[in-house]
Amino acid sequence: MSLSVLSKKEKEKVIRRLLIQAPPGEFVNAFDDLCLLIRDEKLMHHQGECAGHLHCQKYSVPLCIDGNPVLLSHHNVMGDYRFFDHQSKLSFKFDLLQNQLKDIQSHGIIHNEVEYLRNVVLCALKLYVNDHYPAGNCDVLRKSVKNKEFLIACIEDHNYNSGDCWNGLWKSKWIFQVNPFLTQVTGRIFVQAHFFRCVNLHVEMSKDLKESLEVVNQARLALNFARLVEDQENKFQAAVLEELQELSNEALRKIIRRDLPVTRTLIDWQRILSDLNLVMYPELGYVIYSRSVLCNWII
Repeated sequence: MSLSVLSKKEKEKVIRRLLIQAPPGEFVNAFDDLCLLIRDEKLMHHQGECAGHLHCQKYSVPLCIDGNPVLLSHHNVMGDYRFFDHQSKLSFKFDLLQNQLKDIQSHGIIHNEVEYLRNVVLCALKLYVNDHYPAGNCDVLRKSVKNKEFLIACIEDHNYNSGDCWNGLWKSKWIFQVNPFLTQVTGRIFVQAHFFRCVNLHVEMSKDLKESLEVVNQARLALNFARLVEDQENKFQAAVLEELQELSNEALRKIIRRDLPVTRTLIDWQRILSDLNLVMYPELGYVIYSRSVLCNWII
């Protein structure tokens, strides 16, 4: 159906849905492509602002404020397209299309034991992220629900390499309630990759987790929490690599259309070519391979 026959509301819905589906790191590209099709600057700007706000929450877009990383998510949304950063105590709007902070305002927060614990957990998490991620970012947020205090730890690392036709994102989120003796940690690890050289391939993997942590003191809780995150993410990474290897093997089997033995060894083609003894029989129309060549194929 042509966009020209759609009503304004239907057109807005289509634009927003297409922009929200943009893979991580490709929102601006999707917006620019849609602008060429829609040719309505005012409509595209409004829908881009709405969809960009949701895109930031969905993929934990990282920012840097006063030298500290800030991860955007629905946990630090204040309404009216605003986010809040606990470290800098600032609220702001973020224009994803222009990659710019707007309407920055100062806010106060209550300094209590929960805020102190948030800082301790953030320090322990930073040590883990700096040691395990090439360019990772992390943040710890506070949230109060029905007079219960929660801490939300977020981790993000990405590699957006459009020049080589692929983009990849790793992110995880960990939530636990501030309890005196025992707390339950709920986590989710998410990986998404997009390959667009010759083919358009999307890969998404995720895992939900629940673990318990004993609360002795704030320092011990922060260290045990960081160890828990490290252990679970290492297990997930190993499982992802194994799954990708199986996917590669399955794709190879489909390409060759029949099963062949997999030796997982290098083949010395130069050696094979140098040892290849062919005896041509033009009158018979076929080639005989010597026995030594067949033996050399099995290295």
